[in-house]
Amino acid sequence: MKIEFAESAQSSLGVEWELALVDAETGELTPKADELLSTVHELDPDLAVDGEHPHVTRELLLNTVELVTGVCHTVAEAKDDLNRSLQLVRRAGEQHGVELLCSGTHPFSHSRAQAVTNKERYAKLIDRTQWWGSQMVIYGVHVHVGLDSVAKAMPVLDGLVNYFPHLQALSASSPFWNGEDTGYASQRTLMFQQLPTAGLPFQFPEWSGYEDYVQDMLTTGVIDALNEIRWDIRPVPGLGTMEMRVCDGLSTLEEVGAIAALTQCLVQSFSDTLDAGGTIPTMPPWHVQENKWRAARYGLDAIIILDAQSNERLVTDDLYDLLNRLEPVAARLGCSKELADVEKIIRRGAGYQRQRRVAAEHQGNLRAVVRDLVALLRDGHQD
Repeated sequence: MKIEFAESAQSSLGVEWELALVDAETGELTPKADELLSTVHELDPDLAVDGEHPHVTRELLLNTVELVTGVCHTVAEAKDDLNRSLQLVRRAGEQHGVELLCSGTHPFSHSRAQAVTNKERYAKLIDRTQWWGSQMVIYGVHVHVGLDSVAKAMPVLDGLVNYFPHLQALSASSPFWNGEDTGYASQRTLMFQQLPTAGLPFQFPEWSGYEDYVQDMLTTGVIDALNEIRWDIRPVPGLGTMEMRVCDGLSTLEEVGAIAALTQCLVQSFSDTLDAGGTIPTMPPWHVQENKWRAARYGLDAIIILDAQSNERLVTDDLYDLLNRLEPVAARLGCSKELADVEKIIRRGAGYQRQRRVAAEHQGNLRAVVRDLVALLRDGHQD
């Protein structure tokens, strides 16, 4: 089958940020998305279309809303867009006793107790996936970056796969699950890949290979629509973008901007290589799978595999070199400040490290972790 890839400006940007709704008193997840969205529409009626707000949307569970930017050209523009939506949702939440937070998982609310949004596609997902589907109490950040040619799609996907562990380690923020410390930096990573068609992408040398894969999935009934391919990194033909879905939920707007800048700069660097007639190296799938596990388990302490020759290195050491290489790209894209914020994450630690530290400081009280996450989102940055 032929899949058309929409026209898109190279390195244009879109960001999706999933937020958890928690009771302002108890810190438990609360199923009030419908009430919040109704209030959002009242507060911002001019933007609502057919009862749906374009920048504040529903998700699988009623304890979740997603902030979605429009098409942006700089990371600063995307952050401003997200912040407008965040303040709107916060105003709505205040009317319903709801606070907001973002991390890969909620530290203690039980996964089986969460209500599903009343939409046919979500009901179908839960019916098909049963126990695993009911466990998807997870939150992430997705970054879309525009590509000016479909010929770049598969090579750029290959390039981003090489940096999967870097993005995962920086964003890892889900050490707790149902009140227990899992021992992992990112429980979300391992949970999400249990869904059909989720997890690491298949890699094809040409766009035609991706088209053949989609045809096979449709023919055999694995999917009914293209968006049911839930890869960690995936092309989005209808938008003309590559979507990076690796990351756990990020707790501050500053962190979201840092990851968006890193993703945008990586995609632009791959595009530059292709425009110059170069190629993007790939690694064997067993290396890619191992890197994913190591980053989920060890976060910023992961020793990752760098190349097909099995060279290894501490992920943070490789990140420092990567940031230096990307500085000229960031200057061209106007995101030097945001890219520099990646170093702040490395220096002070990722979300999973802070959550464990807060828990330890409060004798294991995970409600203190929730209070800290709420405060982080309110402040927009860490000290």
